[in-house]
Amino acid sequence: MKVRIPNSGGPNNMNAMLKQAQKMQEDMANLQADLEQREYNGTSGGGAVNVTVDGKHNITKLSINPEIIDPDDAEMLEDLITVAVNAAINEAASTAEAEMGAITGGLNIPGMF
Repeated sequence: MKVRIPNSGGPNNMNAMLKQAQKMQEDMANLQADLEQREYNGTSGGGAVNVTVDGKHNITKLSINPEIIDPDDAEMLEDLITVAVNAAINEAASTAEAEMGAITGGLNIPGMF
């Protein structure tokens, strides 16, 4: 009895898969460069503290409404800044994850973001 191995497309199919993987890698690199150039905002205290970060999560702008500065309550200001920074970083991370997922078809590629 002869066993028949299904035709998987041979070398042509492998070349097509490699080209597709290279295209995905190029698209991911382009998107990553684009994401790093964008700005993401976070606010707290009803807009009293505003933070802007870039795609690398570096703070590029911080504004604080002077009316909320209380020298006797530095902890409140620290908390507001922390919340705003985390909100901006979370916005950057979620945007990157969503847009990268569109390219990778939902594959979770470790170390991307």
